[in-house]
Amino acid sequence: MKTYRDLQVWQKSMTLVTEIYKISKGFPKDEAYGLTSQMRRCAISIPGNMAEVLVETLFR
Repeated sequence: MKTYRDLQVWQKSMTLVTEIYKISKGFPKDEAYGLTSQMRRCAISIPGNMAEVLVETLFR
């Protein structure tokens, strides 16, 4: 493994992010700052947290 991007779980979480963005694109505009925003922030935090933990672990 060279980077966190080599992890299969990270790759799958990025696929989830892409799918969440595609799905939430069709949500009503009045949900832009509600459900849409919350789902997108939640989805992107998954690979972000994985990358952060791995980098912290490798550089201790």
